[in-house]
Amino acid sequence: MHLCDILKRMEVLLSNYVLTLYVTGNSPRTKIAIENLNRICTQELSGKYDLEIVDVLENPQRAEDERILATPTLIKQLPPPLRRVIGDLSDKDKVLLGLEVRPVASKSSPPRAEAS
Repeated sequence: MHLCDILKRMEVLLSNYVLTLYVTGNSPRTKIAIENLNRICTQELSGKYDLEIVDVLENPQRAEDERILATPTLIKQLPPPLRRVIGDLSDKDKVLLGLEVRPVASKSSPPRAEAS
């Protein structure tokens, strides 16, 4: 594999968000967090994400390895830096801010004026 191919592949990987949501069982709070996260990802990330949902009851060692102290916990692994958000993810703005996610600019939104 050539260096150019490696760099292109790395660019693709880093342009996608790698997210892991840790939940506990099938509780109402779990369902709400999953619904909220799916909505945020669909609206803001335009398919440029990989999402894994991990039930800490089924994978306690993984939860311990990741130091999950409360659920739901969302971890953004890529692109760096690693970020965590704890809670049901109902406040989209706080989730995006907490994860340092830069949403895809919509074509219909007007450009923002810079303050001088």
